Amino acid sequence: MRLRITFSKTDAMRYTSHLDLHRTWERTLRRAGLPLAYSQGYNPHPKINLASALPLGFTGQGEIIDVWLEQDLPIEEIRRALDKAAPPGIQVVALESIAERAPTLQKILLASEFVITLQDPVPDLEDRVQALLAAESLPRERRGKAYDLRPLVQELRCLPPDEEGQPRLFARLTAQEGATGRPEEVLREMDLTPENAGVERLQLVFADPE
Repeated sequence: MRLRITFSKTDAMRYTSHLDLHRTWERTLRRAGLPLAYSQGYNPHPKINLASALPLGFTGQGEIIDVWLEQDLPIEEIRRALDKAAPPGIQVVALESIAERAPTLQKILLASEFVITLQDPVPDLEDRVQALLAAESLPRERRGKAYDLRPLVQELRCLPPDEEGQPRLFARLTAQEGATGRPEEVLREMDLTPENAGVERLQLVFADPE
């Protein structure tokens, strides 16, 4: 059985790394008593596939993980077990059984959508957004490699302020292998400080399976 879990990573796990999140899920699945399927070879490990790494300090509303089980179980039974076993910071949103041979999450991932909340007022925020969108090219460097940020920004717009009056942005960024836009790079390009912003990934956008 291949199980697809949609979950939220909330404030309690904001500073949990991708690797530690993977380990947390493995412990959670064991605690839930689910019959995990294992890979073959000299070093078997549970077949667990997180769709996309969420940078340290980010939260996420619609994170996705695929888990393979050795036997089919009722979805509601799995849901009850996971709700009991999940630690603070992980909330199960939805479960579904999918085809065993469906493409891996990474192969069908197209984009990520974010809400970025700024801690400080930015009177000319709309102007900064429009300047970025109007640019033909936004050369940047990541880990010593040059790249163009502009084609990775699919959508960027101002949102109404939050309840505390803090300015917010919506960003839809490409999230494919070798072509991933990052919210912190978008902020830097607008001369804003990423450390003074809260970032939440709303959802992952996937291609329709063929």
